[in-house]
Amino acid sequence: MKAKLYQYLENKIVPHLKTKGVISNKPQLILAFGDKKAISQPDFYGHLRSSFPDAEIAICSTAGEIMDKEVTDESAVITALEFDHTRIQTVSVGIKDFYNSFDAGVTLSKTIWKEDLCYVMVLSDGLLVNGSELIAGINSVLPANIPVTGGLAADGIEFHSTAIGLNDVPMSGSIVVIGFYGKKLQIGHGSMGGWEMFGLAKKVTKSHENVLYEIDNNNALALWKEYLGIYADDLPWSALLFPLAIIMPDSSELLVRTILSIDEENQSLTFAGDIPQGAQVKFMKANFDKLIDAASQAAAFSIEHKAKQSPDYCLLISCVGRKMILKNRVDEEVEAVADIFDDTTVISGFYSNGELSPFNKEGRCQLHNQTMTITTFYEDTI
Repeated sequence: MKAKLYQYLENKIVPHLKTKGVISNKPQLILAFGDKKAISQPDFYGHLRSSFPDAEIAICSTAGEIMDKEVTDESAVITALEFDHTRIQTVSVGIKDFYNSFDAGVTLSKTIWKEDLCYVMVLSDGLLVNGSELIAGINSVLPANIPVTGGLAADGIEFHSTAIGLNDVPMSGSIVVIGFYGKKLQIGHGSMGGWEMFGLAKKVTKSHENVLYEIDNNNALALWKEYLGIYADDLPWSALLFPLAIIMPDSSELLVRTILSIDEENQSLTFAGDIPQGAQVKFMKANFDKLIDAASQAAAFSIEHKAKQSPDYCLLISCVGRKMILKNRVDEEVEAVADIFDDTTVISGFYSNGELSPFNKEGRCQLHNQTMTITTFYEDTI
């Protein structure tokens, strides 16, 4: 397996200095992560197609791009992946064509399921799709031993619309799934947060899917504004600074959720994933050093059980809320990840509205918020 990084500069695709090189110049897969305005221009996809005529091209809008050890804004990072022993299949759907996100997940997973499927990557609209329902639909079809990772597209801190594309100009409402097939590809994953919980645990007393109405029989929006204090006037984006920790009724695992939008008329909050009625919740706040340490731990988890300690390629998907908190220290969490690998590992990724990954131990994929989520790729040659 080989990976090569490119930047999109002044309407040109320019090779990045840090790369192992795609020797044949015929990669099977192109991953393009970038600012929504930049990637939505027809010329962007046109340049990708002319540069990589035979590749499957997946495009995703972001809240910031990760390229090697650097985080950029209003740009695009392009990763070319060439496999020696692995096949891929891609499929894209629009959420408007389905009754709900669960049904979309079922259809997508049925399309790519084959006996030699070894890994699934998911890139989804980050506002119109319920991420936890999408993953639940995928999990309902795929065997438990197939790792699934990915992320929800973002549009900076605007929360207006996101864009996803497969072999076309990206658009709102799309979901892309990429299936990887064969016995040689080795996938690792890790996902960590690093946030601190505060206050007493409370119970979700009224919710529907990803819409929250009441906590402890009190209006959830009013309670949220009380906790946010001076930040309440800047909702919904300020809620990224205070995510919600959730313990599901049937699990001891901790999930994190952040707000996508608020509804003043109905006094409700809409999240990227489900907020089950009966779940226990706690508010969270940031600790800078713990956020950065958590990124390093996620990288370590991703190679914990792998014979080769430095992967060929590492996909980083972190949360827009982490980027807002870390500000000018945001490069540090990417550097903390890179320090776990050696200089041969090619690194790219983006800041998202939600991260898709199993927990660090074995388990099914879940929607996470406010985490650094890492997927490592290594292709055996034996």
